[in-house]
Amino acid sequence: MTMNFLTNRRVLRVAAFIVVAIVVAVAPLVSSPYVNFQLTMIAVFALAILGLNIVMGYAGQISLGQSAFVGLGAYITAFGVSNHWPIVLTFILVCFISAVVGLVVALPALRLRGHALAIVTLALPIIAIPLARRFPEVTGGSNGMTVNWLDAPAWTGLAVDQWRYYVIVIITAVFFLFAHNLVTGRVGRAFAIVRDNEAVATSMGISSYRYKVIAFALSALYGGVAGFLYLGAVQFTSPETLNFVIAINLVAALVIGGTGSITGSLIGGAFYVVVPILAGQVNSSQTAIFSGAALLIVLLIVPGGLVTVPSVIRQSMKKRSGRPKPGGADGADVTSAAQAV
Repeated sequence: MTMNFLTNRRVLRVAAFIVVAIVVAVAPLVSSPYVNFQLTMIAVFALAILGLNIVMGYAGQISLGQSAFVGLGAYITAFGVSNHWPIVLTFILVCFISAVVGLVVALPALRLRGHALAIVTLALPIIAIPLARRFPEVTGGSNGMTVNWLDAPAWTGLAVDQWRYYVIVIITAVFFLFAHNLVTGRVGRAFAIVRDNEAVATSMGISSYRYKVIAFALSALYGGVAGFLYLGAVQFTSPETLNFVIAINLVAALVIGGTGSITGSLIGGAFYVVVPILAGQVNSSQTAIFSGAALLIVLLIVPGGLVTVPSVIRQSMKKRSGRPKPGGADGADVTSAAQAV
């Protein structure tokens, strides 16, 4: 009975994955340029939120400066495109520089106790905006930088919006797959132990400091790649890309989607893009109020984020049917996880 149930679940997951893949592949061919642009932006911000999820949801640290890394990636890309650098080289530089900046921030901050990382990352967008305005020869100053790239090659037969959608979604999918393998593997188990109990991690020979630094560097790298993709979708960046409000909205979207969940990052990206659009249909000046209200409602009804809605529904149905709840503690045991590491 149990084997049949597990087999059916695997079949359903594979079927669901195939259906989703077909929908993602076909969507830009049957949608308008506007819809394709919004879908592309969901992929961009889902990647930025996924990076935030690695450091907050999986490693248990607080980061409030993800917009700074998104803006950094966008500016590096804009500078590279403007100077006709090979796009592959530009992408590699975005990954490398973003990760290095993340290391430079994390190495001293994470040696301090308490919320030092949160305070340091809080300052990143505040410092980055005047810096971007101070060097107009590199960043375009307050006017920002407009570029023209990622146009559809003639041999594809695709429109520009369709080509950009495919490129950005494929890159996003690759990084999502990498993150999934990371958090479900040895490093992910170490993250979980450090997040749940640093004393236990130390007793098991796991360096909390090392894994916190790794998590933040990966988060910065993901933010930089999101900036690279953002410029591909929007073709423009300015100091407003570094705005602290964007960083806070990314954190809110992560919480709404669900921390410690790959799927939650994707839901958070959809929330980040779709809710302001819907709110704008009602009253564009009240977008922040709508977003804040949505955050409060989600936290009150499903504190674990929207990704936990199916499990909440299943538990509710079990209670109504009178079936006893399965025994055992929720989540993985810290000791067994440590042994796996």
